[in-house]
Amino acid sequence: MNERLGGLLDFIALTDRLKHVQRAARSEGRLENSAEHAWHVALIAVLLEGEVTPRPDMGRVLSMIALHDVVEIEAGDTFAFDEAGLLTQAAREERAAEAIFGRLAPDLAEKFQALWREFEAQETADARFAMGCDRLQGFAQQVHCGAPAWAEVGLTRARSLKRMQPAIDLGGPFAEMIEALYERAMAEGLLRP
Repeated sequence: MNERLGGLLDFIALTDRLKHVQRAARSEGRLENSAEHAWHVALIAVLLEGEVTPRPDMGRVLSMIALHDVVEIEAGDTFAFDEAGLLTQAAREERAAEAIFGRLAPDLAEKFQALWREFEAQETADARFAMGCDRLQGFAQQVHCGAPAWAEVGLTRARSLKRMQPAIDLGGPFAEMIEALYERAMAEGLLRP
């Protein structure tokens, strides 16, 4: 086998470790992992593609979604409301991106790092759509599992809105679905007023 394909096999093996990175959300009584999260975000993107205008470039969107949490293999998952973890998250993830994507052939390393950075920067419509799907998934997952992670930090609606506002600002299905989730969360006491 040529060196390039060998490198791809090595990368495939490395990224399989994303299944072992646990998140704060629960699913069926156990913690969700980052690979499950990425799959669910991708499914949400596929479901919402036809609900937004202009339509996103799904090749780019799904590539960003597949890559956006790969850095967690090295950096770990940072819970959205872990104030101390959030202070170092960007630096940890940047180092992880260099290390993980740097294992690929230079052209792929550059391409994947660019997609990862595009998602993080949120400067394009495709990146914002991918982010909206990511935020919607995490929020919905917490609501559906009874939000034990929110309870641990005493999360308020106002504090959660700081994270969710960029997704709400996308309008359309994002605003409507997130508002429905807020109504349920408040009615069930999952968020403090």
